[in-house]
Amino acid sequence: MAETQTNGLEVLETREWLDSLDYVLSKGGPDRAGRLLQQLALHARRAAGVNLPFTATTPYQNTIPARQQPPFPGSQEMERRIKSLVRWNALAMVVRANKIQEGIGGHISTYASAATLYEVAFNHFLHARNESGDRDIVYFQGHAAPGMYGRAYLEGRIPKQKLENFRRELRPGGGLASYPHPWLMPDFWEFPTVSMGLGPIQAIYQARFIKYLENRGLKESRGGKVWAFLGDGEMDEPESLGSITLASRERLDNLIFVVNCNLQRLDGPVRGNGKIIQELEAIFRGAGWNVIKVIWGTDWDSLIQNDRDGLLVRRMGEITDGQYQKYFVESGAYFRQNFFGTDPRLLKMVEHLSDEQLARMRLGGHDPIKVHAGYKAAVEHTGSPTLILAKTIKGYGLGEAGEGKNITHQQKKLNDDELRIFRSRFGIPIPDGELHDAPFYRPSDDSAEIQYMQERRRQLGGYLPERKVRSTPLKAVPESHFEEFYKGTDGREASTTMVFVRLLSKLLRDPEIGKLIVPIIPDEARTFGMEALFRQVGSNSSVGQLYEPVDMDTLI
Repeated sequence: MAETQTNGLEVLETREWLDSLDYVLSKGGPDRAGRLLQQLALHARRAAGVNLPFTATTPYQNTIPARQQPPFPGSQEMERRIKSLVRWNALAMVVRANKIQEGIGGHISTYASAATLYEVAFNHFLHARNESGDRDIVYFQGHAAPGMYGRAYLEGRIPKQKLENFRRELRPGGGLASYPHPWLMPDFWEFPTVSMGLGPIQAIYQARFIKYLENRGLKESRGGKVWAFLGDGEMDEPESLGSITLASRERLDNLIFVVNCNLQRLDGPVRGNGKIIQELEAIFRGAGWNVIKVIWGTDWDSLIQNDRDGLLVRRMGEITDGQYQKYFVESGAYFRQNFFGTDPRLLKMVEHLSDEQLARMRLGGHDPIKVHAGYKAAVEHTGSPTLILAKTIKGYGLGEAGEGKNITHQQKKLNDDELRIFRSRFGIPIPDGELHDAPFYRPSDDSAEIQYMQERRRQLGGYLPERKVRSTPLKAVPESHFEEFYKGTDGREASTTMVFVRLLSKLLRDPEIGKLIVPIIPDEARTFGMEALFRQVGSNSSVGQLYEPVDMDTLI
């Protein structure tokens, strides 16, 4: 009886505290509530030594609640139709290539899972040139290249013949490279992003270089962002995580990582027995990044809002990625029984939904409203880089041909029935009699879809990806800088290091190019006689110098 009374009092006490917190939220808002919770935790620690368990993660739900979402600025229906066309052409390109030449390869499932992430970005965020004249720099995930080609085809930038020659660049009329690389397609791709891991580390140093130029006054700060679209499996590459503390230390708020968390790599789950979204959140939050999770779509909003006691969110956090993958390929009845069936209260929450409705409940990475909210929060954030973790299904839309299955990364071909299902699901106007050849499809230039996507890119300053040569030639360095070196040393001993340091010092004083020369010295400048550069050109720090050096009076 005593234990029952204690439990009852605890439930009542907890409810009173929650009601009090709700009152603070309604009157003072989230910031006031946050400060109050911090004060309570501090008081509990001081007064009674209460130490809350450390956690580097937040609950397994969207960072931005539905009530804080901004309105979607475009036509969802029109953008869905455009996205469907891109999906079809990306798929058709790979399928046709493998019909023509067995084993030519290519990737369907990566773009299939990331299509919404890219389309929301293309239609609303990626600036080829913004109002102040700056631009965004974008590192595209290599395996999603067919989607970029499919979109460029709709925009009229890539002819059908090049799509026909995907992965066969030497064919008459030219073709398209397997992956992004400016050497292979110098007018299209700006950066190589395959092998995996090249994109993230390049993006970090690109963002840092831009900040450096702005701090030096060599470039105006006008709002351009560096975006890197990445895969969750790719984040296991050493290059992907090796410099993330540099990004936060340098406060690179011009940097945005978008990680497509479709939970799969080539052979199976990225973290079958764990949760890759929670793992990456902990890593990046610990490194000082702003982390935004886009996990659940709009279909889940009412369930989460009515989850007064946190049962649903707790259950979401219990499931491993391997089991979520199983839910993706099973029926709504299986999902109901195995996800919600662990607690009668959870079953009660979804009793109004049919099995078919449960099976169709979208994830956040496939919901343009949720993706847009995440992107908008990222571009408006200041003070640190941002990581967006978007949950998706690999091979989304492929159905029995590979949606959510371990084989989907290697899927290169679809039979006629699979093509017919894909065509019908996304509303592509291709008759059954032509489906066997998986023809490309592009509406006329005056169609509503083409007009819409062209206008969106016009508003954002032009097309992406696109590589343009913007640099101007530098004047040759005057010969006078080198005259003393032509004469030799007159018998004196001189190391190559001494000569290099002398030459570097002269070039740094040149009125034309001196300001453009940046010695990058990780350490040991003193070892090689370069300490004079400390006073001559200074040391770079994005926050200035916050201390008094111990040897400031001894440097010459």
